[in-house]
Amino acid sequence: MVKLDPVTPCDGLLPVAHGEVSLRELTPASITSVAPLSGAEKAVSTALKKAIGAGLPDVGRAVTGKTGEVLWTGQGQYFVLDGKVPKLKAAVTDQSDAWACVALEGGGATDVMARLCPLDFGAMDEGDVARSMVGHMMAVIVRRSDGYDLMVFRSMAGTLVHEMSTIMRSVAAQAALKG
Repeated sequence: MVKLDPVTPCDGLLPVAHGEVSLRELTPASITSVAPLSGAEKAVSTALKKAIGAGLPDVGRAVTGKTGEVLWTGQGQYFVLDGKVPKLKAAVTDQSDAWACVALEGGGATDVMARLCPLDFGAMDEGDVARSMVGHMMAVIVRRSDGYDLMVFRSMAGTLVHEMSTIMRSVAAQAALKG
């Protein structure tokens, strides 16, 4: 019988660094999609807060609890990262194998993102979440204190790393020319 070894979406592709910017893979223990049933948002938020220490965040935000994080990912949809999701009045699906997650960090991270995504990154505060395009890939983007976490479909992991690396090299080269 063939033995299959599990690999992460960016296995063998990361980490990479160019200039002040680095890209590394994130590997959440679990990614669970939670879509509260109509009228059940408050009950779902309360149950999540009790279970992981974080309830449903406001639109465009992330909330970190004791044992997990909850991200707003669209109208009526949230992702729970790392936390054990209790029984909820919601549509709940395991998305753990569906996403590639990376952290873009360093002094030029905003410059890299500005070249790939049509958002005003200067207006994003730590903990802000956006659903947008990165290159031609749909992504969930979370602003962190030292850069950005990005989530794209697992099938796009190689493309994400290639596009991010190309722009990282360009930003590093332009910074070197300036100074």
